Amino acid sequence: MKYDFDCVIVGSGISGMTSAIYLKRANAKILILDKDAPGGLLNKVTTVENYPGFKKITGPELAFNIYDQVKNLDIEIRYGNVLNIKDHIITTDIEKISASKIIIATGRNSRKLDLNNNLSNVSYCALCDGNLYKNKIVAVIGGANSALEEALYLSDLCQEVLIMNRSSSLGGDAILINAVNNTPNIKVLLDCVVKTLNSNNNVLTSIETNNSNYQVDAMFISIGYEPSSNFLEELKKDNGYIIVDNNMQTNIDYIYACGDIIKKNIYQLTTAVGEATTAAINVKKTL
Repeated sequence: MKYDFDCVIVGSGISGMTSAIYLKRANAKILILDKDAPGGLLNKVTTVENYPGFKKITGPELAFNIYDQVKNLDIEIRYGNVLNIKDHIITTDIEKISASKIIIATGRNSRKLDLNNNLSNVSYCALCDGNLYKNKIVAVIGGANSALEEALYLSDLCQEVLIMNRSSSLGGDAILINAVNNTPNIKVLLDCVVKTLNSNNNVLTSIETNNSNYQVDAMFISIGYEPSSNFLEELKKDNGYIIVDNNMQTNIDYIYACGDIIKKNIYQLTTAVGEATTAAINVKKTL
């Protein structure tokens, strides 16, 4: 069977774009397919300080640098929502595409707060929406690295930032915890569980927790992630994360996966890049 592409990479985050770069340099006919802008969750990261080669860079800047490299290699990118993958055929809401090999690099989405109710001043991205709340009082829900980074970014814009963490201690890196504790306009609320969101005309007005009621102008949710793999019914998964072997190959021989969509112990930009490299090289070997 003659396929449209040697390999289609589903997802254009750091892992997907890295796979594409390696395969293009190996002279494979490839396509990147995604429903969103290149960069994925990187576009929502305020600051990256642990990626080799950059002392400090914003997520969107890093994403654009990689995207620029992809474009310079003339790698084709198409957009569409993938509905299913079967027998080498990728079906989107726009078209059907065939490929000899497929790499899944769809990553993860921000976990939603059940109480959200789509209020206009509830956000999952401080970098996207923080400027709307200059000199205001905002809450950040969560206590791991992403929540602390969001809070530190917002502290430069807002009058006060309330970190509401349901645990008895913050769970981020020591350097971030120290920065938070030394930022005067950040207040950390531990053992703090959000119970009710009070609103008026679809605008959040206050947050009721297990111990108090807090008047806020906005709320930023950062309570972790969940895998974006609902369309992959035939792949073996663990809690939504795709199971792969050391070659990044799934239980279906022509499908590989890499980055934050796979089941693993460490979810970092650097591990995603390494897994993407492994996937691309092994795909090339089997083409």
